[in-house]
Amino acid sequence: MPIDVDANLKIPSLTIKSADEPDKRINNSSLRLIKRITLDAIPKIGDTMRLSTRVGTPFEVTVSRVDWNEGKSLFVIACTYARRSITADEHASLLTDPDWHVHQLP
Repeated sequence: MPIDVDANLKIPSLTIKSADEPDKRINNSSLRLIKRITLDAIPKIGDTMRLSTRVGTPFEVTVSRVDWNEGKSLFVIACTYARRSITADEHASLLTDPDWHVHQLP
């Protein structure tokens, strides 16, 4: 039976290099991206899932935590970007995708 969950995604920081400007470091350590998704079953910690944006290719994430949120009445699946780095295009597609909501940690 399909179940709606919130995917809470942590993405790596990145450095954007340019020939005519100094390198620009984007720190994503206090940023989380949240998207409501439908799954066939609740994943376990350590499982790999495939998520996507409206544009671009799907990407792998690793489940790091699964919690029930009483206020939302659904599970929140905390996950991390599976690769150690993220490209500037992938980063931009996540931040501009209307399905993903940016949450800034305090």
